[in-house]
Order: sequence, then C-alpha cells, then structure tokens
Amino acid sequence: MTEAARAPAATVAAALEDVATIGGFFALRVGGSDEGWHPAQHFYDRGFTDLSSAITDRYRTPELRVGVSIAHLGHAARLWSPVLACVLVHGIVLDLGELQRADDGPELRLPRPAGWYADLLPDRTACLRAEVMYHLGALRTGLSVKVAPRLLDGNTASALVGSAGVLLAARPRLQDPITALVTKLLGTGRLSGTGDLTGPGLRFRRHSCCLYYRTSVGTKCGDCCLTT
Repeated sequence: MTEAARAPAATVAAALEDVATIGGFFALRVGGSDEGWHPAQHFYDRGFTDLSSAITDRYRTPELRVGVSIAHLGHAARLWSPVLACVLVHGIVLDLGELQRADDGPELRLPRPAGWYADLLPDRTACLRAEVMYHLGALRTGLSVKVAPRLLDGNTASALVGSAGVLLAARPRLQDPITALVTKLLGTGRLSGTGDLTGPGLRFRRHSCCLYYRTSVGTKCGDCCLTT
C-alpha cells in the first residue's frame, strides 16, 4: 500500500455509513468507546471458540467443527460485505489493520476509519483481497478444532459471492463491475477452484460443504455441492 493513496478519514467514514444501509453484514462500526471490543487477533488466537461454541449449542450438534465452520463463514461474510461495497460503490479499499470484534458477538469495528483510494493503488483487487485474506488466514491458523482447509476456502468463496449477491440486489446498476471483481477474486490464490458461477445474478455452486446440514436444522445451503 502507498500513503499517497490514503483517503481522508471522513471520506472513509462516509462510505461506511452509506454501505451499512445495505444490510447487517455490511455494517462496520466506526469509533466510539473501546469498552466491549478487542482486536480481531485476540479472538483468532483463541480459535474463535466463543462464537463456535455458541453456534454448536444453538444448533444442538455434538461436532465442534460444525460450529467452527459456521462461525468462520459468518465472519468471512462480515469482512467481504463492507470491503466489496466500499470499493465498488465509493472507490475505497478499506484498511482492516486495526479491525476489532465485539466481546459478546460477531459484530466488527474500526476504532478509526481508514482506507485508500482504489484508483491510486497499483492493483485494487490484490489490495482488497489481502485485507480480507489476512484476517481469514489468521483465523484459520488459530483454530484448535480440525477443519479441512478446502472447506474453509469454500466458506470464504461462498461468503464472497453471497455478499456480492446482496450488494447486486441493492445496487443493480453495478452488475458488470460486481461480476468482474467476483470472477477475478474466485480465480486467485486460495479461492481458485472453490466453486463455479453457474448463472445470472451470481448463482454459485461450491465444491465443498460448510456442514450446516449436520446441524439440528438439517438443511443444505443453496450453493452446496451436496444438492442435486
């Protein structure tokens, strides 16, 4: 990243305030009291056990890996959603270096709004991908429950496409740039080979399963590889 590409804090804050109206997963809190928040790394180092255990209990499953997978999928969606919206709607790549998570839930916060103008970066796609994948990599590293790496990669891809689909529904005029960015991201790094875009509106079929079907609900997700 280059400091010459830095966007003013007020500009980033305005972009975040706007995209938060798209939906709950697009809401990234900015500023306010530090009480009740810790750096995201604090929870990665502890294996995300608080959220994973809560999900395991909620869905009455004895398999800890199920709770881990669902918690990971939700966190990935909360990362991708504001990042995609800010870059596509406002031309801002968010700086997630100081990202925090609530002590009592999955909500995310930036103590100070920070980001870069996308058109001043050498490769905006690589930069936004690095911001998201750093956090998901740290989360994966901290896990104490064994979960297949490609399952987690599939979760990351599913969250990406799902977030992009919500953004597309809210801002249909952005269909071409949304589709182009998602397609490029799905062909890069750990996301390569995780699934396929199969139709209009960012219809997606992943090559792995998030294990949601193993909860007490017992249903499969719309992009699941196990659906016929």
